[in-house]
Amino acid sequence: MIANVPVVAAEPAVADGPAELAAAVGTDDAGRPRRPTQADLAAARGRTIPDLITTGLRVLFAGINPSLYSAATGYHFARPGNRFWPALHQSGFTRRQLRPEEQWLLPGSGLGITNVVARATARADELSAAELRSGGADLLALAARLDVGWLAVLGVTAYRAAFGQPGAAVGPQELRPGGTRVWVLPNPSGLNAHWTMPRLVVAFQELRATADAAPRVAERPGS
Repeated sequence: MIANVPVVAAEPAVADGPAELAAAVGTDDAGRPRRPTQADLAAARGRTIPDLITTGLRVLFAGINPSLYSAATGYHFARPGNRFWPALHQSGFTRRQLRPEEQWLLPGSGLGITNVVARATARADELSAAELRSGGADLLALAARLDVGWLAVLGVTAYRAAFGQPGAAVGPQELRPGGTRVWVLPNPSGLNAHWTMPRLVVAFQELRATADAAPRVAERPGS
């Protein structure tokens, strides 16, 4: 176990973090972040979002990279139509469906969020193969350093490219950074029509059931 690492989340604010980004975008009458304008989205290109992490997480979810919408608001999986938050709830990871701006509640349930590649783009296919490989190496190191139980990568195509596993499929993987086990989930983007919402929920449920039931894998001596 490494020394405790503080949570990086939407609350409290960090410099140029979600609180500052959301303030720049503004809120609606209900106090929720308003939809970013086209100018907001353009300005968000290349921006990063702080990871939502701490030590000893049960599951660390890794998106491919932030969308412009997420980068503009400062919240992970914030784009309307992204099914991450509904799938998280319907699969039993959270007691209710959280809004993106409530992401800071996740570490209390042993859950965190990061990305394979940090920089925001309009489309995932704007990322180079080199970026994905570099991001994959950094992600494995992060999971091991934080002593994460399960690293869940959201997108099988990105996983194959980032980790050099061309035959990988959704589900548990052989790759194990330290004592962390790896699982691939479908990309929850609404554009991923092949994975309907019911199928997506089942995929999340399989991870949750396994994470709840499987004991932590101790790191082998010398590994």
